[in-house]
Amino acid sequence: MVGLKPPEVPPTTAVKFVSAGMAGCIADLCTFPLDTAKVRLQIQGEVRIPQATSSVEYRGVLGTLSTMVRTEGPRSLYRGLAAGLQRQMSFASIRIGLYDSVKQLYTPKGAENTGLAARLLAGCTTGAVAVACAQPTDVVKVRFQANGAQLDGARRYSGTVDAYRTIAREEGVRGLWRGTLPNIARNAIINCGELVTYDLLKDVLLRTGLMADNVPCHFVAAFGAGFCATVVASPVDVVKTRYMNASPGQYQNALSCLLALLKQDGLAGLYKGFIPSFLRLGSWNVVMFVSYEQLQRAAVLVRPA
Repeated sequence: MVGLKPPEVPPTTAVKFVSAGMAGCIADLCTFPLDTAKVRLQIQGEVRIPQATSSVEYRGVLGTLSTMVRTEGPRSLYRGLAAGLQRQMSFASIRIGLYDSVKQLYTPKGAENTGLAARLLAGCTTGAVAVACAQPTDVVKVRFQANGAQLDGARRYSGTVDAYRTIAREEGVRGLWRGTLPNIARNAIINCGELVTYDLLKDVLLRTGLMADNVPCHFVAAFGAGFCATVVASPVDVVKTRYMNASPGQYQNALSCLLALLKQDGLAGLYKGFIPSFLRLGSWNVVMFVSYEQLQRAAVLVRPA
């Protein structure tokens, strides 16, 4: 026996919603430096307006982390964490916490098992809704994480609240939703590669009797989900990161950002930062899903009968 026992009574939608947000925050606290390293590697070499050459060069995950600590201090690894936690409380709560409920809506009445199509539709739906609600927090998070890579080293914003205000004032309210379409595409793909893969792997492990419904089972399913999500989502993630971090007028739209990236770096540019992306998504999924399962079970145990 590892971890809390599966509850006899399924957790409510509200329990799943809150547990998902809390689990997302726990995972972000554990893996945020890897996410920051991924962002720095993805924007490295980006052609800016006006064009200039950055003196800071990042090489690999450990090299990026060590360079940031040396040139910007240890706190730089967690720059943008406040926006990241705000993002998870709204974003993870919706896309993960509501997944099972939406999945049931797409499942035909009387069906014994939920089919792959229903799982994929549920993943796309909750991912899209989550982006529509939480996009400003994602924009601010990326801006803070990329800030140390600015050529003049100046701080763009004094704090999280100032970032929201400044972006809305200088770029309009639409600036807070910059990159929404590529982010919707990214999270629809990630949700399918992440939630659906986790759902299917866990289901197979339990049905075949290979593993019990405990932490090792959740770990294996989450690791597989993280790898699948990274493979399918990295190209969209790179475009999303560059477009969100762009100066006003740098790109006309997400498509022009994609074309500029392909012209400059070729197809390999679509997988910039793949290793930190996998390390981050893999470890994030493991921490998040294990925490999510345990938080749900703990909430059911303490809930009044």
